[in-house]
Amino acid sequence: MKIRPLLGVAFAATLTLAACGGSDSASDTTMATAAEGVDLAAAGCPATVTIQTDWNPEAEHGNLYNLIGPGYTVDTAKLAVTGDLMASGKTTGVKVQIRAGGPAIGYEQVTAQLYKDPEILLGFTSTDEQVSHTVDKPTIAVVAPFNINPQIIMWDPNTYPEVKTIADLKKPGVKVRFFDGAAYMDYLIASGQLDKKQTDGTYDGTPASFIAAGGKDAQQGFGTSEPYAYKNLFKDWAKEISYQYLHDAGWTAYAQSLGGTPENIAKYDSCLKELVPVIQQATVDYIASPDTANAIILDAVEQYNNGWTYDAGQATAAVAKMQADKLVANSPDGTLGSFDLDRVTKFIATATPVYEATGAEVKEGLVAEDGVTNNYLDPSIKLG
Repeated sequence: MKIRPLLGVAFAATLTLAACGGSDSASDTTMATAAEGVDLAAAGCPATVTIQTDWNPEAEHGNLYNLIGPGYTVDTAKLAVTGDLMASGKTTGVKVQIRAGGPAIGYEQVTAQLYKDPEILLGFTSTDEQVSHTVDKPTIAVVAPFNINPQIIMWDPNTYPEVKTIADLKKPGVKVRFFDGAAYMDYLIASGQLDKKQTDGTYDGTPASFIAAGGKDAQQGFGTSEPYAYKNLFKDWAKEISYQYLHDAGWTAYAQSLGGTPENIAKYDSCLKELVPVIQQATVDYIASPDTANAIILDAVEQYNNGWTYDAGQATAAVAKMQADKLVANSPDGTLGSFDLDRVTKFIATATPVYEATGAEVKEGLVAEDGVTNNYLDPSIKLG
């Protein structure tokens, strides 16, 4: 059973859609119906808006799959889903393609893909990844569907009932297993929350080591994934875990924000003015009613058949966790998807010395506006 190195857990997909298999019939009427709503073709968007994710299809990407209309196609060689790009149920005159990441792109960062393939308009550009590439591969993020990064450090509450935060793991010297090279671990060490000697960069994305340790070790994970999986899916554990979000420990990067190269952002400026609000609304619609997008996700997982499995229970639990822990939430200005520039400024100050200590080159005088913009957002779109 394969499990995501940075996110999650594997599950069996059981749902397929009659809508898949791909029909081009919708394209004949796209332009006519687009005039009734948002016309992305007239706005200068490419005929196919291509979006690159960082992993296989999962609920954390649900807002993007919510853009896809009926009659979509699944490319099992490219690991991509393509269909009419919908805005609240209406076609927009263009198509959208959601590409899988992780194994589908050789585990490369999405930033590298944006520079390799200019056809990718937007991709996942987390703030920490952005800071580390401000010199060699700068990107500009245009919308932040996640207000809080779902990534966590988790531990067994039965073994360590006194541990309430990541920093509480330091005194008892609990081994903390993580994916080697993660900058947040350098931050946790530099900020004194953990000792370097207690960290272990051998995490491989599977639950085996955590379960084998019988609660003795801590481990990275995602709040939208591991709490459900360890309690409900892993028979050798089958109980609660405790955790703290890295965000609450001070590593406040925006995760899975959508951004592009400066060249593409400039080239498709008029497109983004219309497209970004559509993405904002798709996030609102997905949280309110995730079943259709989740069905597309499950269908894609089944058709890809690449070792990643996922089930409806996990998808439902992930959406519930996004809401319960306010991972998807309005920004301080009240808008869904906007960047808090003060937060980004503070994160730059936190992350710069961490990256420079690892040999990464960070742009001198870097400011929040170098990497994020709220210019394309519709401030009236928000979660109720």
